[in-house]
Amino acid sequence: MIGGMREVSTRDGTIRLGQFLKLADLIDAGGDAKSLLADEGVRVNGRPEIRRGRQLVRGDVVSVGDTEVRVG
Repeated sequence: MIGGMREVSTRDGTIRLGQFLKLADLIDAGGDAKSLLADEGVRVNGRPEIRRGRQLVRGDVVSVGDTEVRVG
């Protein structure tokens, strides 16, 4: 954790948003990402994101509700 924020490491420092949501346990199943994103329930670096294929890089912060996770 970094200052109370959890960090989830990826193999090469990049990952698609839908995959990261599952890896970080922010959703139960990959199919859950579609509805969560459609409801604008996901923020990347403080901005709403609706693209499941959005490419994340090391240092990006993904928020779902009150939970924030940094890409490591």
